[in-house]
Amino acid sequence: MSVRVLAIANQKGGVGKTTTTLSLGAALTLLGKSVLVIDLDPHGCASVHMGIFPEAVTSSMYDIMIKEEVDSQSWKDCILKASPGNMRFDFVASSIRLTELDIELRERKNKGIVLKQAFEHLDTEYDYIVVDCPPHMGVLLVNAIVASDLLIIPIQTDFLALHGLRLIFDTIVMLNKVLGHPLKYKALATMFDRRASACLRVVSLLRRKLGDKLFKSIIGLDTKFREASARGKVVYDIAPSSKGAKAYMELAKEIVSE
Repeated sequence: MSVRVLAIANQKGGVGKTTTTLSLGAALTLLGKSVLVIDLDPHGCASVHMGIFPEAVTSSMYDIMIKEEVDSQSWKDCILKASPGNMRFDFVASSIRLTELDIELRERKNKGIVLKQAFEHLDTEYDYIVVDCPPHMGVLLVNAIVASDLLIIPIQTDFLALHGLRLIFDTIVMLNKVLGHPLKYKALATMFDRRASACLRVVSLLRRKLGDKLFKSIIGLDTKFREASARGKVVYDIAPSSKGAKAYMELAKEIVSE
């Protein structure tokens, strides 16, 4: 099996993007897959969640994205390796300097495929690369989507969150025209509260509108996600039998079976 790149993106914040990135990455490792998680969001939420503070990292995704020619050593310099009791997956941290790339790559030829080309120089044979994307349109988000084999769009089961879905679909339409082939994507319902009729209506609407472009797995509300974040862990480290952990395992199984 060749590596599959999963980009986790939504142009609306607060929809569970980072939680999805880290929980899905961990679930895939529990299924026996080798996983690299990349924090491509300048805010560095995934990095901080894992107890990795960007200012303390000597090499980050900024170094990969800014280099004219990436080689295997470039990746070795910035990949933090999985270790027992620490991280379940390999990880590349974010940097606040990623915010500068729209300007710094402005004159770069093929600036939209920098990440896709960089992945060709990974010498570790990963089964999956999971990318936490920035929430705004720019060179970083374009690179992540173009490099992906599957774009996963977390959507909070709230009517206001549907606006973010429209924004990301506009981006997909634009990139489809440029690339000349359709991008593969699927939406993921998150923060679902089965007690709330509004959540039920949103899920019903998504199923009607998206059909098989919506994952069967639904991620419910679970306080264990917040607790894991506070401890620099993923949910499987502190509550492997929780509803949230089981939901992301179902999602991982869906993805692996495709």
